[in-house]
Amino acid sequence: MLAASDNRCHFSILAFLAAISARFIQEDAMSERTTSASWAMGIVKALEMDGLDCQALFKQLGLDYAALSDPDARFAQDAMTRLWQRAVELSGNPAIGLNMGKVVRPASFHVAGYALMSSNTLAEGFRRLVRYQRIIAESADLSFRLLPEGYALILTVHGDHLPPTRQSAEASLASALALCGWLTGRTLQPHKVLLQGDQPADLTPYKQVFHAPLEFNAAYDALIFQQADMDAPLPTANEAMALLHDRFAGEYLARFSESRVTHNARQVLCRLLPQGEPKREVVAQTLHLSQRTLQRRLQEEGTSFQALLDDTRRELAEQYLAQPSMTLLEIAYLLGFADPSNFFRAFRRWFDATPGEYRTRLLQSSVSDARTPEYRAQTP
Repeated sequence: MLAASDNRCHFSILAFLAAISARFIQEDAMSERTTSASWAMGIVKALEMDGLDCQALFKQLGLDYAALSDPDARFAQDAMTRLWQRAVELSGNPAIGLNMGKVVRPASFHVAGYALMSSNTLAEGFRRLVRYQRIIAESADLSFRLLPEGYALILTVHGDHLPPTRQSAEASLASALALCGWLTGRTLQPHKVLLQGDQPADLTPYKQVFHAPLEFNAAYDALIFQQADMDAPLPTANEAMALLHDRFAGEYLARFSESRVTHNARQVLCRLLPQGEPKREVVAQTLHLSQRTLQRRLQEEGTSFQALLDDTRRELAEQYLAQPSMTLLEIAYLLGFADPSNFFRAFRRWFDATPGEYRTRLLQSSVSDARTPEYRAQTP
């Protein structure tokens, strides 16, 4: 379990997650698979290690570089594919994807990374990563299974309209292995690394990153780990925080699955709330819709502007209250209430309790739930 200072670090992470507000999709296509801005930022750092000017690259590809700093923004998968392709052309380095292993941190994996960090073991954490993979990128599938030769983290990259690059898969494997080292505090050596791509002329960068036997032209991309390494306790484990991270990840996935207008309107509300109560006309303009069209689309999706505003405030209030460092006055203003008394009345309507009472109950239940055998039994 973590010390008190580490718990404060975890709560600061929750503040980062709860404050998400963003532009949702960078290219307007309903069927496009997307990649999180946090993962895209990792790609950018990897490319910059080879001296590439990523701001110029983003401009060439018609991408919003500023959106990288927005943890809830997403980029079309095909745009990331073109970014990898252009990076290989400019750098002349077909192994450039391996640079991801040198820059990865839990934040690169969005909320899924924090859920993994809070897990009791790497095996438990990778099962969480499999569950929340879509948050990071929709174009890849993960599986984690116990084989006779050890635990296998198996990756399948589908791409979208464009076929995926080998750099994308290699970046993912390098990142997963580097994250293991970051969390355990030691260098993990896989039993074997499987790569679908052809064997390159220069194996040096692969040997430097993976420290393991390499098998190219494999049926799939995978890291094969020793069972003991996956079952060893993590020094970053914190079951109470794992519970909260699971909840945040589940809520994100639920919103992610909503239809476009409801989800996009919710993201606009999150961004506008700290400036005061958002007006329907402003939200409609931001979404390039008329007020009438916005209201009609929301009704078709089973909600209304006022209901969505109220629901968004309620969800954010609950998340903000999980952060002891935030005062009730700060929370009221972040939720767009000019008069804190209106926040207190709304909160009592939502939860039949005052914000202070609810915060105490929330934090106490998080700790006590984490200690119960029932919760441990539910942990993957």
